[in-house]
Amino acid sequence: MKKYLYIIKTQIIKRLTYAFDVYGNILVQTIIMITSAFFWKALYKDGGTAGGVDVDSMLVYIIMSSVLSVLLITNVEKRIEQSVQKGTVATDMMKPVSLFGIYFAEDIGTIIALILQNILPILLIGSLLIKVPKMADLRDLPIFVLSVLLSFFINWFLAALFGMMAFSAVNIDALIQVKKHLIRLVSGSIIPLWFFPDPIANVLKFLPFPYIYQLPLSIYIGRGTRAEIFTGMEIQLAWAVVLFLVFLFAQKQITRKVMVQGG
Repeated sequence: MKKYLYIIKTQIIKRLTYAFDVYGNILVQTIIMITSAFFWKALYKDGGTAGGVDVDSMLVYIIMSSVLSVLLITNVEKRIEQSVQKGTVATDMMKPVSLFGIYFAEDIGTIIALILQNILPILLIGSLLIKVPKMADLRDLPIFVLSVLLSFFINWFLAALFGMMAFSAVNIDALIQVKKHLIRLVSGSIIPLWFFPDPIANVLKFLPFPYIYQLPLSIYIGRGTRAEIFTGMEIQLAWAVVLFLVFLFAQKQITRKVMVQGG
């Protein structure tokens, strides 16, 4: 555990030294957040509700979506690709620490650094320029935090599984970008799924994607009954467990393949 804590500490220090990247990320997130705010204000210009949500709730939704996008940043796909391209993957797997444990610790370190660097400025900018993102019911805060943790694990396992494609395709840069934007689209990060056509929304409900963004954000703005929320979290937990088991199986297969072929 001390080894992984050291990796997390090193990654935090590393991230804190790249000020330009921080400013760039804040600028991009701010542009997306403000543009989305104008879009939803225009959509709700006549007042009322849409999808069972009013304009104030949607503005809170987009601010918290920007916050959540920082917490769900992953670099595991890129790290796998780099390891394969450099040919160091076999020797990395022989080290006295888990290769994917290193990637996981690095991502945790990155997120901790970004909480200080990105999330606080995003919340401040959103509060000043759009709306103070108050939670609908503070009693749901523990449920929200738990849902965000499950969201992180679902997203990370998906990223790790996707990154394993590098063992076959080697260069997956373009695919990584497509995957990230596609997940943002079908997870309710940009447009909540309750605005999607029913056939598409019904299909997506059986996939892990809505449980990455939409479920925790719905809890935050108070959309849905208690029964709906707990049912959603049960499905979210089930997906986290399923993806974890698939990840363990795929990791074992990849490790066996690398050791046999020598990297």
